[in-house]
Amino acid sequence: MKMIRIIPLMLVALITFTACNNDKKAEKEKMEMEQKQADETAMKEAEMKETKMREDRAKAEANSISAKTMGSEDLSTLNGALVAADLEPMLKAEGSYTVFAPSNNAFSKLPEGTVENLMKPENKEMLKSVLQYHVVPGVITSDRLVTAIKGNGGNYTFQNVNGDELTAMMDGDQIVIRDGRNKRAHVVQGNIEASNGIVHVVDNVIMAKK
Repeated sequence: MKMIRIIPLMLVALITFTACNNDKKAEKEKMEMEQKQADETAMKEAEMKETKMREDRAKAEANSISAKTMGSEDLSTLNGALVAADLEPMLKAEGSYTVFAPSNNAFSKLPEGTVENLMKPENKEMLKSVLQYHVVPGVITSDRLVTAIKGNGGNYTFQNVNGDELTAMMDGDQIVIRDGRNKRAHVVQGNIEASNGIVHVVDNVIMAKK
């Protein structure tokens, strides 16, 4: 009789045990599925974020200082110099710069053979220094320059990325940039906006004091 009573109890225990195991297995499978879905979602979000970053970077580069100068026929000499000096990536990347860009005519005013000599591989560092002399940290619009000039008694001094001083002043209604040799360059076209700064076209190549 006792054995007969024990058998149903064993069956109940076995069924209960099996049911618990099935529940645990189902719960484990559910958790694994949820984790898999979460991983897939996170991966898709990361891929979407990376795609968005690439698109934003491409858009910024397409509107960068480098792209703006490359798109101007009047700045073709400057563009060739930027490539030769390996400065194009700097003016294409994220940042905040003001560039006083010498026009083709500005370069033509230099002594004969100067540009060709600077473009030689052995003079790369010298060329880079000359070009960086025209680059200023931060964005300085024409309006800001005029305000600063008037607010400082007619002369506004600031530094380029090399740490050299440049002085801005007015010549009638034109902004003038004076370099270390006391040579002046007029801004002939200002406020060319870019994703990483602003460009002002000037009519002379400015250089540091020898």
